[in-house]
Amino acid sequence: NLPQLKLGIVAVSRDCFPMELSESRRKAVVENFKRSNVDIFECLTTVENETHMLKALKEVKEAGVNALVVYLGNFGPETSETLLAKQFGGPVMFVAASEESGDNLMNGRGDAYCGMLNASYNLALRNIKAFIPEYPVGTASEVADMISEFVPVATTLLGLNNLKIISFGPRPQDFLACNAPIKQLYNLGVEIEENSELDLYAAFNAHAGDSRIPEVIASMEKELGKGNKMPGILPKLAQYEITLLDWMEEHKGSRKYVVFANKCWPSFQTQFGFVPCYVNSRLTAMGIPVSCEVDIYGALSEYIGTCISQDVVTLLDINNTVP
Repeated sequence: NLPQLKLGIVAVSRDCFPMELSESRRKAVVENFKRSNVDIFECLTTVENETHMLKALKEVKEAGVNALVVYLGNFGPETSETLLAKQFGGPVMFVAASEESGDNLMNGRGDAYCGMLNASYNLALRNIKAFIPEYPVGTASEVADMISEFVPVATTLLGLNNLKIISFGPRPQDFLACNAPIKQLYNLGVEIEENSELDLYAAFNAHAGDSRIPEVIASMEKELGKGNKMPGILPKLAQYEITLLDWMEEHKGSRKYVVFANKCWPSFQTQFGFVPCYVNSRLTAMGIPVSCEVDIYGALSEYIGTCISQDVVTLLDINNTVP
């Protein structure tokens, strides 16, 4: 339920600066980035003009790159490099090379700091959102570290652009904190499907006697161990888990990833005959966050945290009675 990141790096070069300078600096960045546990595709086409841009774009697309680093090894061509970001369509980072030394400012001077300012301005003119580090100019090792900072950002952006939030029920009374204007989700590229509790109840009843229930019960028994204090409730919990997983697969539509925001009280217990917290926890452990109280933004926050941390994330009530 999480995107698999495929990083790529493209060096760019201003035609009045040596292209070899940008290429050699790109190679040094890639060498330094190898210390991380993330692979990076090194595009061998250095972009100096729009024709090069189209060639580089084709290379990274054919390599399956879904997050791109645009590297200014020298000043860089602001038109071609920003068009590359625009046509790539996925998360893009802009970063630039600092000068290596003060005694090689003839062939070794790139002016990438100045070029980065121009690139930033051109990105804004084109309404292109790119990831730019707080101080985006550095040595090969510093740039490699900056790319590592881009990894969780790019992963999250890819996730949000392919995410659907599925909700069941309106938020409970007096839970205005769970208010979730839909437009802001659309602004992030997130889709949402809102359903009633009755839809969920009908789907749950349709799964009565499902042949997969014993297998899920066995999984729960193994997980709970000595903590299995209410074994009689496991069949219903298993039925509910299968209901949510089936709904997820059947309602993904055009999206790749799904999270849930479900109402779970006060009438849930009396009508379904159990509380769903354990099942919510099991799905969250699978990388499918489930928020309570139809907290749509909470589910979104949990998914962002999961993309960033690559670990299980949940939200807990603030309660001063919990030591």
